Amino acid sequence: LQLPSSAAAGIALPDVNAPESLLATAFGTASSSSSSAAAAAESLRFLHGTTTLAFVFEGGVVVAVDSRATMGQYIGSGSVRKVIEINPYLLGTMAGGAADCSFWERDLGRRCKLYELRNKERISVAAASKLLANTVYGYKGMGLSMGTMITGWDKTGPALYYVDNDGTRLKGNKFSVGSGSTYAYGVLDVGYRWDLSVEEALELGRRAIYHATHRDAASGGYINVYHVKQDGWVNISHDDSGMHKHYEYAAQQQQQQRSDTDATMQASSAS
Repeated sequence: LQLPSSAAAGIALPDVNAPESLLATAFGTASSSSSSAAAAAESLRFLHGTTTLAFVFEGGVVVAVDSRATMGQYIGSGSVRKVIEINPYLLGTMAGGAADCSFWERDLGRRCKLYELRNKERISVAAASKLLANTVYGYKGMGLSMGTMITGWDKTGPALYYVDNDGTRLKGNKFSVGSGSTYAYGVLDVGYRWDLSVEEALELGRRAIYHATHRDAASGGYINVYHVKQDGWVNISHDDSGMHKHYEYAAQQQQQQRSDTDATMQASSAS
């Protein structure tokens, strides 16, 4: 096997002096408005699809995600694990590029473990999310695609942060990320309360993901639900959104409609 001269000493690299400039042009973040830059940006315009959500309530944090991975209109996988288990008290979610989210959140797990060994205590959720935000900010404009949530329980209680590939970092009580997030937000906005019971909160997460998968073609597969508590996170359920949950919720809706009809008829006869 005859290797190219550029690869003889190792991995072949792009023949450019400034990789940052190449990536900025390729992904359309360069200031140039030339047609060649626009064509390159179009050729590397990734199509994303997912639904992830998390919210803080009285009993901790609920994290719910789907499991579909898409490449444009092609469904690449229906069993992706979009919750990254950083450590027994921290979770991350992935939306955007699966490789980017998986790599950098696993790298975050390594750095959190180093922090724990050096300081003899667990890292806070705020500090972990800041580490991730600072890391990806160093690669801003180079084509990373990440819309993640970092959540967990530390000395201050439950916490939830949103971090994206530009280094944006936001703290909140309720986030949904992905192409199906608008549908999930519609369900969350109606059903969310701080004083939800644990079962109510878990069911709200499942129902929000289900409705997103029902309306968003790029979301689907299984509904994975986690509950973050004071003593760590627990993987609660793994439900098929297209089969079991669809028929379960359809039966509940029919039952509710019958009950409403009976109540209306009773009120009419009484009057």
